[in-house]
Amino acid sequence: MKIGIREQDRAFGRAFRRQRIPWLRLGLGIMVGLVGVINLVSSDAVFAKVTDPRTMLRVRVNNYTQASPLIVARAEREAGRILGEAGLRMVWLDCPMEHYGGVHVQQNPCLEPLEATDIVLRVLPERAQNKFQDTVFGFAVVPIFASVYYDYALRSAKRDNDEFEVPVILGCVIAHELGHLLLGSNSHSGSGVMQPQWGRKQVQQALTGGLLFTHAQSKRIQAEAEKRTSVQNTRLDEQRIREVRQRDEPERIPQND
Repeated sequence: MKIGIREQDRAFGRAFRRQRIPWLRLGLGIMVGLVGVINLVSSDAVFAKVTDPRTMLRVRVNNYTQASPLIVARAEREAGRILGEAGLRMVWLDCPMEHYGGVHVQQNPCLEPLEATDIVLRVLPERAQNKFQDTVFGFAVVPIFASVYYDYALRSAKRDNDEFEVPVILGCVIAHELGHLLLGSNSHSGSGVMQPQWGRKQVQQALTGGLLFTHAQSKRIQAEAEKRTSVQNTRLDEQRIREVRQRDEPERIPQND
């Protein structure tokens, strides 16, 4: 039995040597593959798994405040958790303001045309005069644009002696305004994250992860997100059809009279 195994090993070795695989190239290939795997794992916090059945929406975030990227990232994570409980998968695209202008579209996804599944979110310093319906949290312009006030989260946290929880409160405010985009302008409720006024009780609910969308709101949010995805898919299909037709059309040679 051992002799047979040795013969198989020798045969395998001879066949393997005949292939003349360049070991250095193979080693580099393995290293590149490992780097790719590491990058995929690290990106998992932003991009959910492909097998995730939830409908995906992408949010382009413009931060006009002094809030650090870490605070904004934590707020995005909290808002994503709340909307995830409602059945959505959120992808956050941070758009540094200094990158606007002079950067080619292919290098800056923030400058690409808006799609049906895109949302634009502005983080503003404080309440400002505007012609849109305003609230203490921010305001939403259905169906795409939402603005939130960083100052509200800061003041609420200080009032509750929980300044370190600013990202959590800001995340709940973001979820509230994105909720208006998906539920409609007049979508305040008597409970949950869509309440129009937040006191100490609501802030405590926010800090303990209990300020969420109601079951009925979650169903409506899922339906709206699915509708936007359907519109986006239809547009992509139409674009592919146009590209195929253009590629298949015979080249027309101009004729001289």
